[in-house]
Amino acid sequence: MQHYSGFGLIKHSLSHHENWQRAWRNPTPKKKYDVIVIGGGGHGLATAYYLAKEFGVTEVAVIEKGYIGGGNTGRNTTIVRSNYLWDEAAHLYEHAMCLWEGLSQDLNYNVMFSQRGVLNLGHTLQDMRDIHRRVNANRLNGIDSEALDTKQVQEIVPYMDCSANTRYPVLGASWQPRAGVARHDAVAWGYARGADAHGVDIFQQTEVTDLIIEDGACVGVKTNRYGDIRADRVGSVTAGNSSVIAAMGGFELPLESHPLQALVSEPIKPILDTVVMSNHVHGYISQSDKGDLVIGAGIDGYNGYGQRGSFPTIEHTLQAILELFPIFSRVRMNRQWGGIVDTCPDACPIISETPIQNLYFNCGWGTGGFKATPGSGHVFAASLAKGEMHPLAKPFSMFRFHTGALVDEHGAAGVAH
Repeated sequence: MQHYSGFGLIKHSLSHHENWQRAWRNPTPKKKYDVIVIGGGGHGLATAYYLAKEFGVTEVAVIEKGYIGGGNTGRNTTIVRSNYLWDEAAHLYEHAMCLWEGLSQDLNYNVMFSQRGVLNLGHTLQDMRDIHRRVNANRLNGIDSEALDTKQVQEIVPYMDCSANTRYPVLGASWQPRAGVARHDAVAWGYARGADAHGVDIFQQTEVTDLIIEDGACVGVKTNRYGDIRADRVGSVTAGNSSVIAAMGGFELPLESHPLQALVSEPIKPILDTVVMSNHVHGYISQSDKGDLVIGAGIDGYNGYGQRGSFPTIEHTLQAILELFPIFSRVRMNRQWGGIVDTCPDACPIISETPIQNLYFNCGWGTGGFKATPGSGHVFAASLAKGEMHPLAKPFSMFRFHTGALVDEHGAAGVAH
């Protein structure tokens, strides 16, 4: 397992962040760009970085209505894995995993990627059947995955209650050793710094108020600070707000926006050196390098844009976690937050052309967005650079909901919600 020392690296990462802020270029918009990327989160900044570095498209503008790393990128629970069931999803997430494994070196920025493994627990016979199915599918796709029994799970996580007397007995789990965690906002800052170094213009506190559409083609955007900014192609990467941008183009997306919340505990001594996820009891937990227990919940069962979530969801999640870890019952919660995720009916993303020429969308990642960040950015950058969708993106066209060619990962990928 790859581990980091904790406070020293976090301090190191933040010092890079602060130094880069002091050296921030204050760009003024050019008359026209090759590509405009709407959204300065992890996926949007990764797209801009790979456009400039890998595909030589340096006339790129990233337009962010808030500040870098202030949206879902700063509100996720850091988990990275690629053990998805269907070929199309598995290939995309494994592409991301391979990029994660060299990302700190590529960016020359410590994103604190720690391959400590992920367990997806099984509590019923049907859970275990699904786990064996998914493990076998992963292996056929060259993805590391194992099916474990109760004893093997207990050896990896000795503090978890694996006895037969629990309400949700642990019958086994899938195990992906290469999976793990990374520091959430460091990914955004690393990509932002890299994109900036390659000449990308990044505009913070700048909101896109409308799309400029002429003769059925998108030729730029209207903003609240700089007026019209034009480009040959526009890519929308606005997690939680994609339907708003689509409405500007006069079409709808098959998305629902839900609050997704999580929390961290007070720091405690190291006790959990892997990630534990349970689809059945709707919760997952890991421990950060600072010592916080990082606990994730399911999406709230209502549509909304409130970045705070609801107490009943948190309460239900903590009940589930304490079923698995009674030892944590007296640990105090330190901080809770919520992000807004777009979800598709088949629990897979949209990486697609749209009815508007030269307008492309990358959205609908639901709960899988963070882990896909490098792969999503790389694939979307290739699509924007060439004006045609990358082979890994083609199965995720928005038009699959018309043809019926869904990639139905819903409930199949061992997600905890």
